[in-house]
Amino acid sequence: MNIDTLPFLHNDYALKEKLKEYGIQKTFEEGDVIVKEHSNIRSIPIVLSGAIKVLQTDDEGREILLYYIRAGESCIMSFLGGLHHETSKIKAVTEERTEILFIPVDKISVLIKDYPEWLDYIFRLYHKRFEELLEVVNAIAFTRVDERLLQLLQKKASLSNNNIISATHEQLAAELGSARAVVSRLLKQMEEKGLVKLGRNKIELV
Repeated sequence: MNIDTLPFLHNDYALKEKLKEYGIQKTFEEGDVIVKEHSNIRSIPIVLSGAIKVLQTDDEGREILLYYIRAGESCIMSFLGGLHHETSKIKAVTEERTEILFIPVDKISVLIKDYPEWLDYIFRLYHKRFEELLEVVNAIAFTRVDERLLQLLQKKASLSNNNIISATHEQLAAELGSARAVVSRLLKQMEEKGLVKLGRNKIELV
């Protein structure tokens, strides 16, 4: 995907040209940190290809996965923080090799004022992220860790369109907000049930 094929642009040539004028395109490798918690928000990322995982960290350094940002999407937390000149409340890390278009925060108000399609894009993102955060809350409150682990693996496989997932047990535990030993035990049980095949830093969904 490139700027010309972003879904929300449709046939809006004027908005497309403004994004090209304002935007800065960069490529990141898997595992690169795009946004750190408590950092100043200077630009809004729009993912052109690849994926970003958005996490939150507690006072003890434990992380939990909030949602993924896929191609054609942006981070609503960055939108809100940038508009109100607040520091970031989340950490954003690339899930794979990712191309991002960065729009400076001082251009966001201009785009909202002049292009209704841009405002509609933000509202649709906000709605989607709100639903995803509700799913996270419900999963933590009502879903067993083994079910959450399987759902996480399925989501990662869907993102990369590949049933072989490159991830350590420690990484999976961090995204679930659980312990490495718990994840390792659950993965072993899942392998015994024929749900996965385990390799070195790789997990294959069967």
